[in-house]
Amino acid sequence: MTSEFALIAAPIIPLAAALLVSLSGKIPNLRDSFSVLAGIILFGTVVSIVPDIMAGGRPAFTVVEVMPGLALGFLVEPLGMLFALVASGLWIVTTIYAIGYMRGHEESNQTRFFASFAVAIFASIGVAFASNLLTLFMFYELLTLSTYPLVTHQRTDEAMRAGRVYLGILFTTSICFLLFAVIWTWVITGTTDFTPGGILAGKAEGATVGVLLALFAFGTGKAALMPFHRWLPAAMVAPTPVSALLHAVAVVKAGVFTIMKIVVYIFGISFLASTGSNQWLIWVASATIVLASLVALTKDNLKARLAYSTVSQLSYIVLGAALANQAGVVGGSMHIAMHAFGKITLFFCAGAIYVAHHKTKVSEMNGIGRQMPITLFAFLIGSLSVIGLPPFGGSWSKWFITMGAYEAEQMIPFAILMVSSLLNVAYLLPIVFRGFFLAPKETSDDGHVGHVSDHDGPSPGIWKIGALREAPLFCVLPICMTAFGCLVLFFYASEMHKMLLPLGAP
Repeated sequence: MTSEFALIAAPIIPLAAALLVSLSGKIPNLRDSFSVLAGIILFGTVVSIVPDIMAGGRPAFTVVEVMPGLALGFLVEPLGMLFALVASGLWIVTTIYAIGYMRGHEESNQTRFFASFAVAIFASIGVAFASNLLTLFMFYELLTLSTYPLVTHQRTDEAMRAGRVYLGILFTTSICFLLFAVIWTWVITGTTDFTPGGILAGKAEGATVGVLLALFAFGTGKAALMPFHRWLPAAMVAPTPVSALLHAVAVVKAGVFTIMKIVVYIFGISFLASTGSNQWLIWVASATIVLASLVALTKDNLKARLAYSTVSQLSYIVLGAALANQAGVVGGSMHIAMHAFGKITLFFCAGAIYVAHHKTKVSEMNGIGRQMPITLFAFLIGSLSVIGLPPFGGSWSKWFITMGAYEAEQMIPFAILMVSSLLNVAYLLPIVFRGFFLAPKETSDDGHVGHVSDHDGPSPGIWKIGALREAPLFCVLPICMTAFGCLVLFFYASEMHKMLLPLGAP
């Protein structure tokens, strides 16, 4: 398979999966098999492009030329390659997890769920491989639309309110800010193509650069920079597999990916650093890192705590881009993958706890590790990776971002990164401590501490071995896979670093 053929096939695969899933909705096993198989095929297709990218190739394909200098097309470069690998690889494990979760929790409208999920992956691949701002914007908006049915999946009043916030913030920011920035860029440069070294040097200067950067940064609402972050915690009303999609596989990663790609290929890091227009973004990202972590400390709802953790962690990536040097850009790009594996593990664990024990609050986690040792040990691994401790992947990406701050002589952001890791410890590790070392607060009717009694409606497929009560196998297996991925990324970070090094070239 040539890289060009793989580039054309990659977006078609999830779109075909959405159609097959919709047509096979009355046969759940067949429907779910289509989803898993499509994920495997897509990942294999994306992986087949990697050798070409590592060798310096840049496969491209133009779909249609809208007008001279303005086309819809695809191009694969290192940053897009990384995002496509993350989205396609985690689609597989998230689909497997969703099968266990949706069946274990007896969710309705599962066909709509898996079809919408496939369309969201189609949009994510389009964002990853977009060759210009026009193509990226179209797929970025499609990603918002395709994930709305997932956010509002349960159709409750709370879910519908969350959906309105979701669409309201993401569409308002993208149409009022991002689209305006895209048009303005085209007007002053005559192109929207992603170009190594950027396209604004010699075309924009002074305040124009800073205003454009603000429009792009705040227009990319999916990056959840404060104050445009509220959609993310609100969307946690959705089922846990949707939370995993939002936080790790597609939505927020599409946001920070967009900011990184625009900094590298539209502004150019050398040009941006020389203008000094990046300074305000460094401070906004640093403030978001700290403030979101402090809010996370106050949240008793586990998914809400993890949501604000994501708001904080996303700004590590934005900060890496804003530093506008090689270490910061490469470290921030690496964090797209490192955070994805760590955070998806945490959300998978939260969902497994809910399926097996119907617990959603941190204060309810006492003793949960004695009943769900596999799940809580995976939660520990995911936490250590998010905190940035070796031997887990997050340690490398945070190291490079920190070195980027040091090289840019940004000592206050440098200190904030150190403090932030301590805050990560403060809001994540107490959950593990409660689960393993504190006695359960409740005793079930059968005498086993912390169990959900039969009248609480135990979900089908729960593992019950003595006092152990783990979630269904299709939930536990993906948890183990992503937790193991946190470890694997630590030892293979050098390959990722090598692939991303061209991003920091002058």
